[in-house]
This record gives sequence, C-alpha cells and structure tokens, in this order.
Amino acid sequence: MSENQSSLRLVFVCAVVLLAAVVAPSVARAEERKCTGTLNGITVDNLKVPKNATCTLNGTFVKGTIKVAGNATLVARGVRVIGNVQAENAKSVRINASSRIGGSVQVKQGEAASVTGSKVTGDIQYFSNDAALTASDNRVGGSIQIIGNDGPAAIFRNRVNGNLQCKENSPAPTGGANVVGGNKEDQCKAF
Repeated sequence: MSENQSSLRLVFVCAVVLLAAVVAPSVARAEERKCTGTLNGITVDNLKVPKNATCTLNGTFVKGTIKVAGNATLVARGVRVIGNVQAENAKSVRINASSRIGGSVQVKQGEAASVTGSKVTGDIQYFSNDAALTASDNRVGGSIQIIGNDGPAAIFRNRVNGNLQCKENSPAPTGGANVVGGNKEDQCKAF
C-alpha cells in the first residue's frame, strides 16, 4: 500500500468516526417526558409517570415505552405505544378504549390493573399485585400471565395467541370465553 493510499484511508476513517460522533448523540437519546396531568392527542418519545403522580392519556402516541413509578396512576384511553407499558409498585394502571401496545404490559408488585378492549402485541403480565385485576376483550399476540396476586382477577373474552397462565393467586381468578392458541394452565384451565 502506498503512502497516499494510507493517508486517504486514514482521512476516510477519521471522517466516518467524526460523522458517527456528531449523529450518534441525537439518535441515541430519546427524550423522556414526565406526565403528571392529562395529555391529549400528542406524540412523545418515552413517557414516565413519576412517583405519586396521576397521568391520563387520551389518544397519545408513545414512540417508546411508558414507565409507571411507585404509587403512581396511569389511565390510558385510545393510546398507541410502540414499546412496553411497565409498572412496578404502581397504585393503578388502566389501559382501554381500543389502545394498541406494540410490546407487553407488565404490572408488578402494585395494586390495581386493567387492560380492556385493546390490542397487545406481546404479553399481559400481572405479578404479585394486591388489588383488583382485569384482562378482558383484548387481542394478545403473546400470553396472559396472572401469577402470585392477592386480589380478585377477571379474565374474560380475550383472544390469546400464546398461553393463558394463572397460578398462586388468592383468590383464584374468574374468567371464561377466552380463545387461546396455546395452553390454558393451572387456575385458568377452565377459562
């Protein structure tokens, strides 16, 4: 390789590195918006409901994920979320009115949760919650998993491509008229 070719290669590599350094920060950092009130018909990258806050979404488009913090409440009507809805230690999570979730809805170690009349591409997961839970009239691309909860759970009229799994819940969930592509298991066997 000649000295000119080496120099040109070095210039090219430096230009690529410089371009990556300029473009990468704008691409890599998706903005996270905090919601402590009502958002109507807007588009956001990622959304967070802070601790102790209440957020109501009406027709909101979330290009990323919604995270619900401890003792917070999320009410989502007619929303479109590309990613997941994740809640840990939340007071309440309600998703309804033909909402579309591109990932999963995961509610853990909180209180109440309901997903009704919506489309969820991934899973609906309720783990270790201690108030009323509902999953009804949904189209679910993955599975519905209701595990280790200490409140009543109602699971009716869902179309589930994966499994319907319920175990270690007290009281046992109630349900019926679910169309399940995989298996109906444990406490949900008869649903």
